Amino acid sequence: MEKKDATLIEKLARENEEFKRLFEEHHSLEKDLLEYEKRSCLTPTQLVEKQKLKKLKLVGKDRMEAILRQHRTKS
Repeated sequence: MEKKDATLIEKLARENEEFKRLFEEHHSLEKDLLEYEKRSCLTPTQLVEKQKLKKLKLVGKDRMEAILRQHRTKS
């Protein structure tokens, strides 16, 4: 990630409510996924939940990237 992007992300995390929510959710999902990664064996239910978390994280990341793109073009 470029320094310019890091600066924009910090700015959006402070000023844009949707981006802030997505950013916090992304980190929360990452934390939850790490907990699943620590386990040596997962039940079928846990595997489904892990996949669901991965999809939610990806959707959020895609939306954050769209917001970043919008703000890059404004700059």
